[in-house]
Amino acid sequence: AESLLDDIVLTHSLFLPTERFLQQLHQQYPGGPRGPRGWGRGWRAVLAVLLHFLETYKGLLQEEESAGKVIKVGVPFPCPSPQCPAVPVLTPFAPQELYLLIMKDTSLYHELEDEIIKLHQLVETVELKVADETPPPNKQVKPLFRHFRRIDSCLQTRVAFRGSDEIFCRVYMPDHSYVTIRSRLSASVQDILASVTEKLQYSEEQSSRGDALILVTMASSGGARGAGGAAGRAGGPAGADSTLCPSAEKAVLQPSEECVFTTLGINSHLFACTRDTFDSLVPLPEEIQVVPGDTEIHRAEPEDVANHLTAFHWELFRCIHELEFVDYVFHGERGRRETANLELLLQRCSEVQHWVGTELLLCEGLGKRAHLLKKLIKIAAICKQNQDMLSFYAIVIGLNNAAVSRLRLTWEKLPGKFKNLFRKFENLTDPCRNHKTYREVLAKMKPPLIPFVPLILKDLTFLHEGSKTLLDGLVNVEKL
Repeated sequence: AESLLDDIVLTHSLFLPTERFLQQLHQQYPGGPRGPRGWGRGWRAVLAVLLHFLETYKGLLQEEESAGKVIKVGVPFPCPSPQCPAVPVLTPFAPQELYLLIMKDTSLYHELEDEIIKLHQLVETVELKVADETPPPNKQVKPLFRHFRRIDSCLQTRVAFRGSDEIFCRVYMPDHSYVTIRSRLSASVQDILASVTEKLQYSEEQSSRGDALILVTMASSGGARGAGGAAGRAGGPAGADSTLCPSAEKAVLQPSEECVFTTLGINSHLFACTRDTFDSLVPLPEEIQVVPGDTEIHRAEPEDVANHLTAFHWELFRCIHELEFVDYVFHGERGRRETANLELLLQRCSEVQHWVGTELLLCEGLGKRAHLLKKLIKIAAICKQNQDMLSFYAIVIGLNNAAVSRLRLTWEKLPGKFKNLFRKFENLTDPCRNHKTYREVLAKMKPPLIPFVPLILKDLTFLHEGSKTLLDGLVNVEKL
């Protein structure tokens, strides 16, 4: 029953907007519009649902700047945001009467004293986050983690992102110069271009002549082609026979699109240009040139690297609200403004995969490359011991990259012990029978742990697309 109640509160927006959900709760309360007074079981049921609702959405309620005004007239209750129907926004509407009814009836149900105290504590928790009659302090600007220097990103404590948070972001020009703008995470393309235009002092006269700026995302696949080919098989530098063939995907963003910052992937950047210069856009030089590998990885101990990966990924993982999974899968584009933390973790997983392959392919010398391959397998093993399955999966997937797999001499030079260990890792990550081996291993782990998050999203997507939300006009409880 507790599990079902959690599921209903978390996923109610699939079948009932939050405002109507709370209105129905109010109507079912004994003494409310439809509920008979004095029905003790109904009183307890309504209170239980209300407590679960506040527990689930407490963090989001604390983030709302309008909470102070709402709390003055009653307990804060959310309703759907126009931009994202799944995300609650505080509003003082009818359910405050529900809170007053509960307060009025507390003397009738002494056995529920603990629940009443918990309700008061939840309300006070939200109230304490809001300054009464004072303007909100300036928000700290939080840069996206991929813009940090590597040392800073490992040392800085992560804080959960919200759509209203302000961030710094670079927007590049066709000549690869850039402007740094300060913007809300949920800002629209139109808002971003307005900030860029202001920075560039772009005149209205230019805009009226048809030279208005457009915002473009450019994703580069890098310039190293043939890495791990003949040179790698011959035992020379993996990238020695590479050719520079920059490949990039460009897409013009529509003015109404929002939350574009969190959708930027590996080697992806924002460019502002006119339509006349769109075709001339090319990736940044550092993305199309072969550069030496990271020498730090060769000097670092496997335990240190694995522990740092686990610590950093745990900081990212704990910032994700469970509602982000629901919004990401079930609400698609509409839920994007509240899935920033989840998308950052997914980007990080992709970064680790590319990092593993890149370091191996740019490593010079067969012996050194074989030693690095051995070290990366060790790092994966320690991440598994740390119950960091996200890092473990990312490293194994990176080592299974086609370009890395073609390094025949490097794999042959690997000690037999590590060859066998890697085969076990491949079996563990084998997707056959719906990832049966991985699920069995995960089931034996005790929290805290970091799961392979992309598989959770895959399961939710399968559930969403494979079952109906309503059956004969009734909620499909199995889907919850």
